[in-house]
Amino acid sequence: MELKPEIIHRIKLLDAKYQAMGQDLSSYLDGLLYADYLTYWDYIHLDTLLSLQSPKTNIPDEKIFIMYHQVTELYFKLCLHEYNQLAEKENLDVKFLTARITRINRYFEALITSFDIMVDGMDPQQFLKFRMSLLPASGFQSGQYRMIEICSTTFKHLVAKDVRETFSDDADENQIEKMYEHIYWKAGATELSSGKKTLTLVQFEEKYQEQFIQLAKKFRKTNLLSLYKSLPEADQQDEKLKLALRQMDVNVNINWPLSHYKSAVRYLQKDPEDIAATGGTNWQKYLPPRFQKRIFYPELWSEEEIAEWGKAWVKTVVFNK
Repeated sequence: MELKPEIIHRIKLLDAKYQAMGQDLSSYLDGLLYADYLTYWDYIHLDTLLSLQSPKTNIPDEKIFIMYHQVTELYFKLCLHEYNQLAEKENLDVKFLTARITRINRYFEALITSFDIMVDGMDPQQFLKFRMSLLPASGFQSGQYRMIEICSTTFKHLVAKDVRETFSDDADENQIEKMYEHIYWKAGATELSSGKKTLTLVQFEEKYQEQFIQLAKKFRKTNLLSLYKSLPEADQQDEKLKLALRQMDVNVNINWPLSHYKSAVRYLQKDPEDIAATGGTNWQKYLPPRFQKRIFYPELWSEEEIAEWGKAWVKTVVFNK
């Protein structure tokens, strides 16, 4: 059978490619002959993926809880993939930056709109039973979510709001280590009575603290806010870009934590002793954005919008007002 010209052309291109690397094309062609066809289930490692659910109890709805959190972490990994592309991009322009931020928004919106799987999709009594078997583990311990925060803005904006203004926007590496001691989420995992770190927080810092500090140093000049400010002034006024950044602020700092707040209001009581079911995290003070006023891009919001940060969501979604 005579080979088509386009096949011969491709073989020549492949030969040139492998010769440039000191490789023998015929050996690679032999490998292609012997190799089996790729299947969908092998490509995504489906059997391994479906084996990663290991409930701690025999309560049926625990599997829902596990799988939704696993899906969440995969979406977070997609977000971090976008941040790394942005940090490594040479000659960054408005189009590329806006497109990647839009991707991150889509990932978060998929999670936010699907959170009813957690809010309405589990039997409350089943949840309260199996949740206690998971202590001190908590969604608070999602390291990838903290990495998303670090990659999104100047590290100063993640500091607890009562000491935030004591640090500079252009923090050097030494300041980052000092700011980490005042990171906003530490207050969300301290014992209410003693002020001591919960085991949830101790475990979390043992695993991730050095990674977080190193990541903050790495992204000191390549976080999204810094990249936005590095653009020419005219490009910073691009409406699509500003809208994408504002939407990201809302998605990550209002809609996502308040989805969790809605779930906690439904499943947990409001008395301090019931905080045990979240691994000791003080969710009443930690989750509502109005307490933390965590805003990635304050330059893009008015004083009135900042003052009302997150309040409308709570009134409408949680209290139906």
